[in-house]
Amino acid sequence: MALLVVVALVSSCSGLIEGDMRHMVPLSDAAHSRLKAMGSSPAEAMIVRIFKEESTLEVWKHTRDDDYELFKSYDICAWSGELGPKIREGDRQAPEGFYSITPGLMNPRSNYYLAFNTGFPNKFDRVWGRTGADLMVHGDCSSRGCYAMTDAQIAEIYALGRESFTGGQRKFELQIFPFRMTNENMLKHRKSEHIAFWRNIKEGYDAFELSRKEVDWDVCEKRYTFFPAGGATDAAGACPAETTRPDLMAMVAAKQAADLSEFETASAELDGKEAEKLKREEEARIAAAESAKRSAEFNAAVTETTGGISEAVTGFFGNLFGAGSGGSGAPPSGEIVTNAPRPAPVLPRG
Repeated sequence: MALLVVVALVSSCSGLIEGDMRHMVPLSDAAHSRLKAMGSSPAEAMIVRIFKEESTLEVWKHTRDDDYELFKSYDICAWSGELGPKIREGDRQAPEGFYSITPGLMNPRSNYYLAFNTGFPNKFDRVWGRTGADLMVHGDCSSRGCYAMTDAQIAEIYALGRESFTGGQRKFELQIFPFRMTNENMLKHRKSEHIAFWRNIKEGYDAFELSRKEVDWDVCEKRYTFFPAGGATDAAGACPAETTRPDLMAMVAAKQAADLSEFETASAELDGKEAEKLKREEEARIAAAESAKRSAEFNAAVTETTGGISEAVTGFFGNLFGAGSGGSGAPPSGEIVTNAPRPAPVLPRG
């Protein structure tokens, strides 16, 4: 029955050639061998994790040891927007958060080879009034608010999801993060307007990293909660007591506290260094401005002094070599000035 549901899926993005069965292409022998080697099978549950900054999509499969192991990492061909969640229709942002992919979200008739819908907006997105539709993980290596893979990549990822549903799984988890949520990366992006949201989804990231098990999530008090006590919650209402998996909850809380302490210490140190750097840059700017001012004043003084000396020298040499009355250095009008000796008078002969 599950297989029939998958095969019958239709989406608004039509474009599949009549008779095209690309959505039913079987997994490769290499994929089967890899699954067997890790103690899993195509029918087992799976988790997809996306990391924007690293442009990486990972598929994890459930194993016979009752945990999840990485099956394969894929390089994302293209994703839209910047780091941060999708807020509104038309912002061209690819979403971030936790989403559950059901058979009805699989799209065998995508215009982008094959696709599955992320399920945006989910319960968290809706309580924040976020809008948008048809946010996909698809092929064709072209993104307009989606996560785009190559056709070969999406064919394998799609087949893994299809076989998981055929094996009786009701959904697979999609976890989308801005980056691998280490303290180093959190510090690098500590001034982002999205830091509070990222700190919230980091709880789910840490829960998976510590347990290698599927992360249960719900929404209450307008935030994700990763240890729901069970039953439906009001996305904007008070969170119920979180009693599911208390051991893991304690481990996550301890890691969160240690990471936050380290984050705050390192952040204060970085902020101090940045403040000192800004102070030095400002002092250098002021010093440069003062130097430029003094240089301009000096040049003006030199120009003024040089002009005065030039006038004095001109006057001095004019007086030195001039003649006539008034010491003007010019002979009176009509007078011929000469320094040549006069000839001796001629005496008459006796």
